[in-house]
Amino acid sequence: MKLTPERHLSPQPPSVAAREVVQVPASAAAIPAADPGSGRPPNPSTLAGRLSALIGGPQAKINAVVVDAETRRPLYELRADRPATPASTTKLATSVAALAEVGPAHRITTRVVRGTGGGIVLVGGGDPTLTALPARPEADHPPYASLSDLARQTATALKASGLRKVRVDYDSSAYQGSPTAAGWKPNYLPDGEVAPVSALTVDEGRIAPMDPSKKARVSDPPAAAAGQFARLLSKNGLKASAGRRTVAQKGAAQLGAVQSPPLSALVEHLLTDSDNDVAEAMARQVAIKLGRPATFADAAQAVRQVLARLGVAEGVSVNDGSGLSPRNRISPVALARIVSLAAGQDHPELRPVITGMPIAGFSGTLSPPRYTVASSQAGAGMVRAKTGTLAGVSTLAGLAYDADGRLLAFAFMAGDGKGPVDPGKLDQLAAAVATCGCG
Repeated sequence: MKLTPERHLSPQPPSVAAREVVQVPASAAAIPAADPGSGRPPNPSTLAGRLSALIGGPQAKINAVVVDAETRRPLYELRADRPATPASTTKLATSVAALAEVGPAHRITTRVVRGTGGGIVLVGGGDPTLTALPARPEADHPPYASLSDLARQTATALKASGLRKVRVDYDSSAYQGSPTAAGWKPNYLPDGEVAPVSALTVDEGRIAPMDPSKKARVSDPPAAAAGQFARLLSKNGLKASAGRRTVAQKGAAQLGAVQSPPLSALVEHLLTDSDNDVAEAMARQVAIKLGRPATFADAAQAVRQVLARLGVAEGVSVNDGSGLSPRNRISPVALARIVSLAAGQDHPELRPVITGMPIAGFSGTLSPPRYTVASSQAGAGMVRAKTGTLAGVSTLAGLAYDADGRLLAFAFMAGDGKGPVDPGKLDQLAAAVATCGCG
């Protein structure tokens, strides 16, 4: 079966879509403040009545949970502890682990160092937003690391040493193992859902990064990056050619370096736009920080190790960082606990998970037409949630203040991968949580 993950564009800052009818309420904007709310938790029986009427009975292929975000006490459960395919809600687990272990201020460095035989080495550190595109002054995000800037630094250093001709070798050894995860379908790479995962990739390996409608990726991102870098050096007055894969010598003299935006900004972007490439990079940064090989298997184990330390690993089993693998399994209650942890007072370093989740009906993967129909429009601006979509699977996990002012976390997971699912049903359920005056 061909899976159809959520579509996303090349890295862009989180944005808020314009709406004519509804303005973002103050309650939605207040969610990142980690205020549990002044209201009483809803009555479980009353909440269950509202949700059960929408779900349609125990035969519905939906696993669901609603918990009080402050206490994590379940208020509604329907197969809540049964693991299901999380799709892109996997990114919540990846993001929490990255922020907790690597830290929100961490930046990923791409370097150029001296090589052997008159060559230089472009060394990838795993920055998923390294770009060869011109800077956008109007962009509402920290500047992405610029390959052009790195070429200027390198050309200046080489000219100062008298070199005018150079070979560009490349080092992508920061990551190891297969460039694809267990369970990934063959169509993912040709369809452009994700690039082959590598520690050295420019513009997420897109063949035409200036055209968002063209999603095709290069087959060998590190080699393509070295070729681009050689061309940029040529524009800076050097005679440069692309070389070979290598491993830079320890202590080699550095000729230039650029850094990614802070990890907090990367997490916000990957959650808002459901960026698979950035999510896989975040999982590997966790593995590297823990001293593990940066493979799919070790990254997944590293993420779970951090979640275990935080007390939210139960019910989480993953094979990748993005959720593209249909073999991933996470229970609804595990997702709700992860969201509650990020919203709580004890871990302010996790706040980008909350600020990065799309706002219903306004931003990212919850932009219109979602939350514009009568059955879910009441949730517009009131819900922050991460979506997940694979063929036959739709998921939604996030936060909302209910009508009594209590902050609730929820996870709704629909489908078994074998038939059609309606994400609008999950929007209705989240809107019902947000509008429930059930206290």
